[in-house]
Amino acid sequence: MDKPTILLIEDDSQDQTIVKAALENEGYVVEIAESGEAGLEVLQEQEPDLVLLDLILPGIDGLEVCRQIRGMRDLPVMMLTAKDDEVDLVVGLELGADDYITKPFSIRELVARVRAILRRAVLTERRAPHEQHLSFPGLEIDLPTRTIEVTDEQVHLTPKEFDLLYFLASEPETVFTREDIILQVWGYESVSNDLRTVDTHVKRLRTKLEESFDVPWRIATVWGVGYRFHIQQ
Repeated sequence: MDKPTILLIEDDSQDQTIVKAALENEGYVVEIAESGEAGLEVLQEQEPDLVLLDLILPGIDGLEVCRQIRGMRDLPVMMLTAKDDEVDLVVGLELGADDYITKPFSIRELVARVRAILRRAVLTERRAPHEQHLSFPGLEIDLPTRTIEVTDEQVHLTPKEFDLLYFLASEPETVFTREDIILQVWGYESVSNDLRTVDTHVKRLRTKLEESFDVPWRIATVWGVGYRFHIQQ
């Protein structure tokens, strides 16, 4: 089996060295790009399994790189952000980043996050045959091909948007806390500032699905608790 390849787009040489060594120690192949432009050039030539993307870069910043990646490839993107990048962080999530981690971060936590993101393919292998395809009025979710159709029209979702929709739709009407969702969909235990990731992904799903189509279901907010996939009667 080929080792997963991670593209690290980061201009800080110290962070490059630390992150590359830690990930290679876990068996990953790490490619480094020191600018947004260089990272996009790598993506034209190679197909990494994951992009680790610093927000603050020389030339094209991380937000623009994320936007262009989403126009090119359907692959996971994790942002590396500073604690004071609150606004850029939210924008990055809305542009389609799958996850983020704030600097200074624990290398152990970074490796765990990377492992969790790359583990998403296992979801398909573990599901029973009757769970491989979910069908609702105006919605078809196919797990093996990771595609969805809304009123017979295929809609493009990012990897994590698909995972979130599949998870909620697998158990209609069940209410999940955001902590539950982080654990089951992102694969790690949450801390308080991670929860905005869930909210932003739900917002994006609503924009792509509920606001664009007339459908008898929705991702409903259960105030003070979390979210559920609700089928309207």
